[in-house]
Amino acid sequence: MVSIQNLSVEFSAKSLFDGISYVINKRDRIALVGKNGAGKSTMLKIIAGLQKPTSGTVAVQQDVTIGYLPQQMILSDSLTVIEEVRKAFSHIDSMRRQLEAYTTELSERTDYDSESYQQLIDRMTTLTERLAMEESENSEAEMEKTLVGLGFKRSDFNRPTSEFSGGWRMRIELAKLLLTRPDVLLLDEPTNHLDIESIQWLEQFLTAKAGAVVLVSHDRAFIDNVTNRTIEISLGKIYDYSVNYSKFVELRRERIEQQMRAYQNQQKQIQDTEDFIERFRYKATKSVQVQSRIKQLAKIERIEVDEVDTSHLNLKFPPAPRSGDFPLILENVGKRYGDHQVFDGATFTLKRGEKVAFVGKNGEGKSTLVKCIMGEIPYTGYLKLGHNVKIGYFAQNQAQLLDGEITVFDTIDHVATGDIRTKIRDILGAFMFGGEASDKKVKVLSGGEKTRLAMIRLLLEPMNLLILDEPTNHLDMATKDILKQAIKDFNGTVIVVSHDREFLDGLVEKVYEFGGGAVKECLGGIYEFLERKRIASLSELEKRTPENDATKTNQTEKKQQPHGAEATASAPSTPAPKLSYAEQKEREKIIRKARKKVTDAEAEINRLETALAEIEQRISNGENNTEIFSEHEATQKKLDNAMSLWELASIELEELS
Repeated sequence: MVSIQNLSVEFSAKSLFDGISYVINKRDRIALVGKNGAGKSTMLKIIAGLQKPTSGTVAVQQDVTIGYLPQQMILSDSLTVIEEVRKAFSHIDSMRRQLEAYTTELSERTDYDSESYQQLIDRMTTLTERLAMEESENSEAEMEKTLVGLGFKRSDFNRPTSEFSGGWRMRIELAKLLLTRPDVLLLDEPTNHLDIESIQWLEQFLTAKAGAVVLVSHDRAFIDNVTNRTIEISLGKIYDYSVNYSKFVELRRERIEQQMRAYQNQQKQIQDTEDFIERFRYKATKSVQVQSRIKQLAKIERIEVDEVDTSHLNLKFPPAPRSGDFPLILENVGKRYGDHQVFDGATFTLKRGEKVAFVGKNGEGKSTLVKCIMGEIPYTGYLKLGHNVKIGYFAQNQAQLLDGEITVFDTIDHVATGDIRTKIRDILGAFMFGGEASDKKVKVLSGGEKTRLAMIRLLLEPMNLLILDEPTNHLDMATKDILKQAIKDFNGTVIVVSHDREFLDGLVEKVYEFGGGAVKECLGGIYEFLERKRIASLSELEKRTPENDATKTNQTEKKQQPHGAEATASAPSTPAPKLSYAEQKEREKIIRKARKKVTDAEAEINRLETALAEIEQRISNGENNTEIFSEHEATQKKLDNAMSLWELASIELEELS
């Protein structure tokens, strides 16, 4: 489908890629991996046709479509969510206009026997069949299913896109891209703005419905579940493996070990041969053997060990100045936007040196509470910072706030003060911005490099309360591990907002769960939290209803509360109000309609499955022509559409029951 041949890219006389070649096939699910700045995003832009290589070619088969989701984009905010997503089907309007143009041209021509006239008829026939298949799909149902899968509520569909954060608007662009069903999907960090439930939905979509996929992601579980091929970019070369990421890591280690053993054995053989030649070079009795060894040495094909990128980040937070015993105290803190209560009644106290995590589904208030702590937005209740608390804050969009027109060095020089200005070069070198890299403009940096640069600003002044909001977005896996160790070594207090279970494991000792308008404290690390909830992963946590979790948590807390401890008053549970006779009748009517939708959808699925089986039987009996294959493809699309309608109807019925 896509062939990359002898691709080379140079920036400021520095080689990013050097003669790279590979092919993207129809069902490939490729993970592009490598360190930040290795060129992963550049590779996607070149394949998408948005950037030209220095040399080499990217050949795309005729009629193959490519869809590209960048890390960052500028989004328009003039439409509602559903209107914006409906743009994904604008190609149908284009096809209709093209068909009208063909029809007009056909009616005006009289050269019926010419080859060009016949070609026009063929193009018109192909376009008519394609348009009929496109229009047979229920685009509204597909849009609804995709938006719900990506975390939107049905009540969000008619809201203006301007009301949503950048992360949610990125989801809108992702929905549009998925609905266009391109033959090749290029995704650059698609999970950065998704909660875990939406990540799972995207995994299932890419596995079941996407064509070829090339993705860059820092989420190890995601790329393991989606990909079947891994291409590592390292020091301008690529290493191509037909396995997922976890298997690739094992095979890469084995490859380097085997190369090293073979290299060492060969070096010993060469050294022994050279020693023999040197020892007996001037002895006439050994001249034949010496000449033989010289020829043998010349024929040896020298083994080379693949060059490994050994550059690494040197990250260490400065010692924390001593704060009071309780850096943060909250009592009944809440936040409301208009009629929407994000959370309420948040009550907890952080002790000096504690490391805690904020977890929960997107939109439940994690980043909102952080903004309350930072004093960026008003809130209700009581929130107090302890004595001598100095906050170091890394916001979710911290990297995007950097000025792209100035250099890496100037970015730090503008905020550094005092003696630290004499050490800027050393600090940049520790963050892998040594030498010429410090003179790069910020706008040419990768997402991970911008995140590293933004992280440096945290180190310029000592702090004792570190707040990190999704700090691992855009970071490669090795850098994530280094950041995790630096946080563990930090002797101050830490709040981490993250969906990354692997990153939180062994890092935090307490978890605050956001959901259902409440903030609940759970003692222990992330796995103790999961075990206590009797769930296997954070994704299951996010699927549970807040009401059930609240009930179980209250019961657990009552059982665990020691005798004589001061009890926290909790409001008695209020039974749901009884419906009137008329309301009950109306509810039953709605449920009957929803149940009928499910039954009708199941009947349609059975009918189409039968029809598809009959067509396949005709094909197996030798009926092989264009018409029957077109009929098979159209019936299959109708069946996929019917399955989508059945899923939506089932979800609707489940919500009502």
